[in-house]
Amino acid sequence: MKQRGVLVIAHGSSKKDWVELVDRAVSQVQLDMPVMTSFLEMVEGRSIQDGIDALESQGVTEIIAVPLFVSSGSTHIEEIGYLLGVNKHPAIEVDEEPLQIKARIRMCPAMDDHPLIRDILLERAKEMSVKPEEEVVLLVGHGSDVEGFKQIWEKGMASLAEQIRTEVGFAGAALATMHPDNLHQQLSKWSKEYRVLVLPLFLSEGYFTRKVIPSKMEGLDYVYTGKTYLPSPLISRWIEAVVREELSKKEAV
Repeated sequence: MKQRGVLVIAHGSSKKDWVELVDRAVSQVQLDMPVMTSFLEMVEGRSIQDGIDALESQGVTEIIAVPLFVSSGSTHIEEIGYLLGVNKHPAIEVDEEPLQIKARIRMCPAMDDHPLIRDILLERAKEMSVKPEEEVVLLVGHGSDVEGFKQIWEKGMASLAEQIRTEVGFAGAALATMHPDNLHQQLSKWSKEYRVLVLPLFLSEGYFTRKVIPSKMEGLDYVYTGKTYLPSPLISRWIEAVVREELSKKEAV
């Protein structure tokens, strides 16, 4: 009989509080199967291979991999797919060899513009808003300079921005990224006429949200809290949802 398990894969960080925040979110996932967390890098003893080995040691024969990444436009998604053996021909160069896996692997998409991710951003935007008709929401993501991946980032961000604009009734919605670096340009453009609410599309607070983003907005008018996806409980609900969506989709075939 098929024994399923979930492997949540996050990027990783040298900061203990970042790792603990991810662990806390995963610990609140409610699924009728074992759930493990692993990291692409920087967390010793908790690599993707470690997570696979742990699940297989529990008798798991089918692993649902959940990439805890903001966008499918991240090149890390391509890397993870190759390591897991679900993407034999990655569009980027991957130095590592595919991992040692006995179980069948099924890989879920990244967060992108999933309804639960939209709900997190809606909550953040409403907390900051005073008069939506006089405001513009500016979504800021990491982005990518790599062709193909850049467009995936922008497509997901544009979808989220338009949904938030429509739902709240903002005067406008715009996008900015670290790669390519256009945050200062976008904020300068919109802040001349509107109160701009800057929403970071990042999993957790850290160097980018505390240092990089504020530094790129110096000298301009904006509203920014720096709140990220975590610690919203909706991240735990998102993990549950994408696992169920993956299982439902495959079983319907």
